[in-house]
Amino acid sequence: MSDFEFIFALFGLLLGLSIAEVLGGFARAIERRLRPGSVVRIGWLTPLLGIFVLLDLLSFWQAAWTVRDVVGVSGKALMAVTGFAGAYYLAARLAFPSDSDETTDFDQHFFRVRRIVIGVLAVLLACQLAWYASEPVLAVHLLRWLPIVLTVVLVALMAAAMWVRGERAARIVMVALVARYVVVYLL
Repeated sequence: MSDFEFIFALFGLLLGLSIAEVLGGFARAIERRLRPGSVVRIGWLTPLLGIFVLLDLLSFWQAAWTVRDVVGVSGKALMAVTGFAGAYYLAARLAFPSDSDETTDFDQHFFRVRRIVIGVLAVLLACQLAWYASEPVLAVHLLRWLPIVLTVVLVALMAAAMWVRGERAARIVMVALVARYVVVYLL
């Protein structure tokens, strides 16, 4: 077993739980909406937040594969992976209201949690970029124009999603965040 396979087993387990949490959030939202007499309004914003978290998780999973030759087994690496994946789980868990939450309008839930969820993902992005910059083999890739442009667009959209006012503007920004990932995956 390589160092990467050893680390990735823990990483995959924790990120897999995060993906399951987002998908479970979608399922709980649909179940709550389908209950007889339900007044739950799912709206667009919370599902878009869930999709964004899911796409961000997938991008990090893919990024882990690209750094497989740089990752070594150490206590520091295990703690970093656990902390990083744990933060993803937190974001995934908060994206949708819990079963015990009395929220009937999921767009209101979005406005309540968006700064925490997107803020966690922004901090993870900053940590990832800092680690890439500290590894000479990876640092050279940060200086290419396409990653710079894509990262600037991502950060700008994340900041806008955290601070924009109004449902319509938030919906536009969240659609743009999701679209940015879809475009990147298709490149």
